[in-house]
Amino acid sequence: MTTVNQMKCACGCCLCIVPLETAVKKDGKNYCCDACANGHPDGAGCCHTGCECGK
Repeated sequence: MTTVNQMKCACGCCLCIVPLETAVKKDGKNYCCDACANGHPDGAGCCHTGCECGK
């Protein structure tokens, strides 16, 4: 049996891998941050190095 403890952020344009225990949870999905979980309001990116989502 395999236990999953990380997965890709649920934001379609985000490249981040998020640990499930620290993920921002919204509508049953796991996100790396509030910006991704809220659909990048005002163009806010996730601010993680190497990821340009929300821009």
